[in-house]
Amino acid sequence: MEQKIIEILEKMHPTVDIKHETALVDEGILDSLDIVTLVTELNAAFDVCIPAVEILPSNFNSVEALATMVKRLDDV
Repeated sequence: MEQKIIEILEKMHPTVDIKHETALVDEGILDSLDIVTLVTELNAAFDVCIPAVEILPSNFNSVEALATMVKRLDDV
């Protein structure tokens, strides 16, 4: 799962070290349009629905945080 998330993010920002970044939102790497695109990509890739209440910086700051959120939503 993490590898697919990395692939999605690297397509969006090929010059960023996605694997090691822990503040994608906090440092302004991901903006609001990126997050909308990312939600769409994650929905398609993992067949999950990411509700608006989950769109928090803490859920989008790193690959690990994204994977944790997707796993949690997949278990619902």
